[in-house]
Amino acid sequence: MHQLWDGTVMVLQFVFGHLVFFNLIFAIIIVFFQRRDPRTVWTWLMLLFFIPVLGFVFYLFLGTDMHKRKMFRVKEIEDRLNEAIRQQEHQLKSKELQKHAPDIEDYSDLVMFNLDTVGAVLSDTNDIDIFVDGNAKFDALIEDIRQAKEFIHIQYYIIKNDVLFNRIKDVLTEKAAQGVEVRILFDAMGCRSVRKSYWEKLNAQGIKTAEFFPALLRRLHLRINYRNHRKIVVIDNRVAYVGGFNIGKEYISLDPRFGYWRDTHLRIRGEAIMGLELRFLLDWNYAAREDLFADPKYMQGICAGHRDRCDVQIIYSGPDTLLQPIRDNYVRLISRAKEKIYIQTPYFIPDDAVYTALMMAIHSGVEVNLMIPCKPDHPFVYWATYSYMGELVMAGANCYIYNKGFLHAKGVIVDDEVFCYGTANMDIRSFALNFEVNAVVYDEAKAKEMTDYFREDLRYCTQVTKSMYASRPLPVRIKEQVSRLLSPLL
Repeated sequence: MHQLWDGTVMVLQFVFGHLVFFNLIFAIIIVFFQRRDPRTVWTWLMLLFFIPVLGFVFYLFLGTDMHKRKMFRVKEIEDRLNEAIRQQEHQLKSKELQKHAPDIEDYSDLVMFNLDTVGAVLSDTNDIDIFVDGNAKFDALIEDIRQAKEFIHIQYYIIKNDVLFNRIKDVLTEKAAQGVEVRILFDAMGCRSVRKSYWEKLNAQGIKTAEFFPALLRRLHLRINYRNHRKIVVIDNRVAYVGGFNIGKEYISLDPRFGYWRDTHLRIRGEAIMGLELRFLLDWNYAAREDLFADPKYMQGICAGHRDRCDVQIIYSGPDTLLQPIRDNYVRLISRAKEKIYIQTPYFIPDDAVYTALMMAIHSGVEVNLMIPCKPDHPFVYWATYSYMGELVMAGANCYIYNKGFLHAKGVIVDDEVFCYGTANMDIRSFALNFEVNAVVYDEAKAKEMTDYFREDLRYCTQVTKSMYASRPLPVRIKEQVSRLLSPLL
């Protein structure tokens, strides 16, 4: 024991005796071996300077780069998609597609961008139901699960072992007993409160489960960043869900800490399901090491919708690529706005591109409306959000604090013509660090419906005026500045 202690002391003496050298090596690694935004690099260097050695440990947990990893590539699928992509690119250039889908005429460049960056094929035969209440969303989901005949694919960032998942689990168990294939993909960080034995019990009941980026020894998470934040459900390629709701009692407004939970989720019937199913299959292939692409049934059997006939693209982003397609969609939509922009997000920490686009829109006479929650679930993130919101207020934007409960909806609506909603918050984490998925919907009727929900929410909001923001007390200003400084890491 004495020898162990002496050895530990010697190591610590060596480390602290060569602190400058170690910090220099760590700084070189951060600056020269990782491709990232200079603002983020400077933040990490400051952390390394103020907290030597330990700062680099934080970096290993939070800041390692994944751009070089080709995590989700399946060559056969890429080859199959390329044909459809090339066909639509030709149609867009020849204006042929605009004739059949007039809602995209003013946004054909955005459609082309999504085709080129993430292979998001435009589908024009989709029915869409919009859910803004958790109880209504999960009631519909459970009923759709009951109707399943072949397979149920479920992917959520958070699944909690509580009253809501118990309802869903009971139906899933029934369907598995009937021979329906049931798969659940969950994120290890988001589901850290659920024991391994619980998933093993589900496996024993015929439900296949897979864990994204599992923790070391079940507790030590080496990747605090780079979480799979997607929420996707696909049932028989007949119906699919995507949006902001996770699975937990707070999402059906049963947690008094948050009160009423306001979110947005889409239920889709039609060819856009293919984009969500493809995304699930790729994620499942990586996490479960089970190649489902060999069975053609998972990429077939999709029926066109006939009620709404919305034009939809499914877009996704993640830290395994250099591009940030969802961020770029937000930027392009904001830049194309002629009259009004509506934004809902629980976390508003824009990068330079989004911030500049919003400022240009404000100063160009576009009405910018931003809605954020009244209460934080992450204090540092909330005060950074409040800081950025304040700058928009002072520039002339209409900014609102949602008071009814917790606002978790995530998306942008432009000119009552198009909207982009899904799992991605308007912050650096969603843009660059998490795996996300959104739906871009080019349809005036559905865009107006989404705007109506926004305006209904205004009944429960307080508008932040210039005078209110300018008169905020000193403690708030301090919290804002500290949180703003740390925002590249949040």
